[in-house]
Amino acid sequence: METRFVLEQVKNGKLSIEAAEAYFRKQPFEDMGYAKLDSHREIRSGFPEVVFCSGKPDEYLQSIYAKLYELHGEVFGTRADAQQYNLIRRILPEVSYDSVSHILKLEKKRKKRFGNIAVCSAGTADIPVAEEAAQTAEFFGSNVERIYDVGVSGLHRLLARLDEIQSANCIIAVAGMEGALASVIGGLVSRPVIAVPTSIGYGASMHGLSALLTMINSCANGIAVVNIDNGYGAGYIATQINRLGSDGRQEVT
Repeated sequence: METRFVLEQVKNGKLSIEAAEAYFRKQPFEDMGYAKLDSHREIRSGFPEVVFCSGKPDEYLQSIYAKLYELHGEVFGTRADAQQYNLIRRILPEVSYDSVSHILKLEKKRKKRFGNIAVCSAGTADIPVAEEAAQTAEFFGSNVERIYDVGVSGLHRLLARLDEIQSANCIIAVAGMEGALASVIGGLVSRPVIAVPTSIGYGASMHGLSALLTMINSCANGIAVVNIDNGYGAGYIATQINRLGSDGRQEVT
């Protein structure tokens, strides 16, 4: 239960003060032995805990998904594979899996959407990371505009979508190779740009290090950089910015 929901239940006479006190006295995490789930993270930060699926033993992953779903009525996981999808589907049949972004989620049917984030990818090969960013932002309530394959080798493709990019509260620029997309966008917009280097490229790209260094050394202003292939981190930060830029206006979709 969320704090606001508990307080509303007390106000409406549907929950006793004693039951509410018991809820708030509860320790702020669920101790499962092998994991300590941060059940109060959404209260503190506005975002529930997310599961990094890669490398987790099957039994642990199943239990974690089941508990988070019990706590929040939805659950979001990154870096999952098809085998893990089949594993979670046994206990949560409505869970969905995207083989492009490797996101494994079970989402509430009707969610409040707000603001707008533009997610831009330099090339088609960068889309898996871009989709991780886009779907993260959407899960946390943001409206997202996808603008893919608009890299600097064909600048006219980016300029054709410039109105949409400039109207967003925040822009995520996802690029491998030399990573120049973030600098170009940064020079064209008045909003924050979150740059995401990807590990796409040939030998001297050094698995994304070249793009990372380009983005860190950008001469354009208003650019922040996350780690290589970290679409999740970009989607999270973009949602925080989007919340500030949307003035709290939300709509149910």
